[in-house]
Amino acid sequence: MRRADRALLAALLFAPMPAAAQQRDSTAPPPRQVTLAQAIKLAEQVQPRVVQAQATLDNAGARLRNAKAQYLPNVQLSSSGSNFRAGGASRLDQATGQIIPGGSSSTSLSTNLSASLDLFTGFRRGADIRSARATSDAADASLVDARFQQRLTTTNAFLDALSNAELRRVREASVRRAEEQLKVSVAKLHAGSATRSDSLRSLVTLGTAQLQLIQADAQVAAAEAALARLIGAPGRVSALDDSSFHKVISAVDTAALMGDARAASPQVRAAEATATAADASVRSARSAYWPSLTLAANTGFNGNNGTDYHLYNQRQVSLQLSWSLFNRFSREQQIEIQESDRDVALATASDTRRAVESGLIEQLAALDAARNQIGITGTSVAAATEDLRVVQERYRLGVATIVDVLTSEEALTQAQVDEVSARYAYLRAKAQIEALIGRDL
Repeated sequence: MRRADRALLAALLFAPMPAAAQQRDSTAPPPRQVTLAQAIKLAEQVQPRVVQAQATLDNAGARLRNAKAQYLPNVQLSSSGSNFRAGGASRLDQATGQIIPGGSSSTSLSTNLSASLDLFTGFRRGADIRSARATSDAADASLVDARFQQRLTTTNAFLDALSNAELRRVREASVRRAEEQLKVSVAKLHAGSATRSDSLRSLVTLGTAQLQLIQADAQVAAAEAALARLIGAPGRVSALDDSSFHKVISAVDTAALMGDARAASPQVRAAEATATAADASVRSARSAYWPSLTLAANTGFNGNNGTDYHLYNQRQVSLQLSWSLFNRFSREQQIEIQESDRDVALATASDTRRAVESGLIEQLAALDAARNQIGITGTSVAAATEDLRVVQERYRLGVATIVDVLTSEEALTQAQVDEVSARYAYLRAKAQIEALIGRDL
């Protein structure tokens, strides 16, 4: 062997391996692991979207309760005490109606109980109840949609962590194959049955595989950190794989899913309920053209020290009719505002239905494409594995070249990457469909 070949052989055998191929720090604690169900539950508890939707539903329930209570009377109890000191002139005790001589004082007590009841409000209360009920329905649908949208976000983050971890294993396998091939090339160089180019190309291939592994490590760290933030945990959180994730649905009833999307999609339900609430608000605003009729009653007891605090009772009942004949077009302005809001809500509801249908068509196509890709890439991985085995054996026998081996290794790695991408593209499309229709497939 020439001196240059011996020097190259020594460099290949004794050079330190790059950092990506060295043993990783075993003292670092492993990341916390969570299942998909756990991640979804934890994310719902800490993510502002779901918390805000729950608060909106609670507020809508309070508004509905208040609207129904408008049929009940207002009741108020008040009590007061006072001390009068007269100067030189006499004065009237406002509580008892008695004359207080000048230069004297009087202490008085009074208690009053009053109630009022709206007998007629121009149909405003009924319209307010319909509006509040529709708002509550919209808030309930929005909460369901917020949970499914958060579930989608969490699922995507979970799948990112899972797929990046699997792609990292693919890169690790690629590094191991490159290391084995480098050993074979060095051995053949030592035996004189290979050229320096074989060993150099094997070394370059190993370096490339190690760089890809370093990038995969960084992507895993980023995905696990994003998942941890999403569920409210510190540091990194890894996704726990489950074989049930990867079950492929053989066929999907497209017509049934489209019907579910039109009728039960949380986004559609929320938009339609908002439109119903806006229409009821228009009716409530129009009630200002009607008169209002209110029944009121009160009873009170008054007394002072001049009568040894004997309490005198006073009662009053009144029936009040109020009719705003002209209020400088304030009613018309309010009605115009409510009608504009209703038109916007109706247009939004219609556009939401179209958006859900369009999104469902898109995701069904993506689901079907990913299902076909899974089958194709699985076949490609099997074929590439066998091709690499055959080429490596031919290389050992001196029939194939190093280029043939490296090309086969690259083809296998790419086929494995494509297979992982196809499987997780299918899972993401499935999660998108579930978020649109508001139920599991």
